[in-house]
Order: sequence, then structure tokens, then C-alpha cells
Amino acid sequence: MCGTSHPGNIGAAARAMRTMGLTDLTLVRPQRFPDPQAMWMSAGATDVLESAKICASLPEALSGVVFAVACSARRRDVAVPMVDARSAALEVVSVAQSRPVAVVFGNESSGLSNAELASCGLIASIPVDPSFSSLNVAAAIQVMCYELRMSVGASLPAPVDQALATIEEVEAFYVHLEQTLIATGFLNPAQPRKLMQRLRRLFSRAHLQVEEVNILRGIARSYVAPKRRD
Repeated sequence: MCGTSHPGNIGAAARAMRTMGLTDLTLVRPQRFPDPQAMWMSAGATDVLESAKICASLPEALSGVVFAVACSARRRDVAVPMVDARSAALEVVSVAQSRPVAVVFGNESSGLSNAELASCGLIASIPVDPSFSSLNVAAAIQVMCYELRMSVGASLPAPVDQALATIEEVEAFYVHLEQTLIATGFLNPAQPRKLMQRLRRLFSRAHLQVEEVNILRGIARSYVAPKRRD
């Protein structure tokens, strides 16, 4: 973060980074830091703030970095290609597997200077509504951190109680279902048509969970075949 004027944005940025698993924050010429507002806005991401590196210039901050991406909403007269944030994140992650990388953000009011942009190999822009393109720097950092996390294949963990049923469990359900349908008279084994095939197709689209299979088999057990009248 270059020339950040409001310490609250530094704290919000630390929070945004921490939620996405990123902790390496570098501040270039922050106007107010350390500051209580940064701590308040970090919402507990104090480890990111406490380990933040403070530099006097962007070249100092980029020392040892092999690939830097500048985040900017405006096209500038610089010989640096511009892509959307998602594409930039993919490139950052690709290089970061073997060498140090950096994502650079500018001041709240003026953004990055042309000289700072020229220090980077790529410009990343977040596609926003052209009629209202004012995006808070901490919000932009949150978006970029999210794209970086998704680029490494992050996904929501499946809750333990929503584990998918095994093939054996699903097949046992189909056998139970067919027996129940025959017992209730809904399925005529002499003329089954394609009923079970269609039911299989229906349930396969649902990706049945263990609990759901148990519920369905419980419903099947609750049916009682109607008594025949002599």
C-alpha cells in the first residue's frame, strides 16, 4: 500500500488479507501508522499489522520481487498491459509458486503515480460500473485477495453432516425403492417401462448425501402395501 492517508484503511486491508490467508503487508510512506484506528479496523488481524514492513519508496518495497502487479481503475499513458483482476490473479499465483511477487495499491485519492505503475509488469483493474467507479482501497484489496485465493483452488469445505453417499449406499436405496414401489402397486414388474431408469436419473442429479439417503429409505419403510380384497 503506497502513501495511505487513512490508518483505518490499513486496518481494513489487514482484515481483508487475513480472511483470505494472506499476511505479508508492506506499507510505503503511510501518513499515519501505527495508529489506534488501524488496530480497530483490523478486527483482530493484529498479526498482519504487527509484522507489516514500512518502506520509504516503492523500489525499496519491491526489492527481491520478480513480478509486481499494480492495481488501478484508470488507464494511464504507460507501457504496461492492463487486464482484469481475475486474470492478473492467475498470473500472480503462477509466478508465486517459485518466486516472490507483489500486488501494489495506491493512495486513496490519487492512486498510483505513472512512475509507480512503470515499476510493475502488469496493471490489474476491477471491472466496476463506469458511472460510479469509486472503490475504496481496502475494498479493492479484499476483491484482489479473494481472486488470489480462488486462483489457488479454494473452495467451501463440505460440512461433516453433508457427506455424499457412497455408490453402494445409493444402490441399496434404489433396490429398496424398487421393492417398495412394487409392494404398493405403483410399479408393475411385468411392465416396468423405464420408471426406475428415470428415477435413477432424477436422484443422480441431486448428488444424494448420506442423511438424505437415510431419510428416503425411512420414507420407503413407512409405506405399507395395500391389503388385497378377495
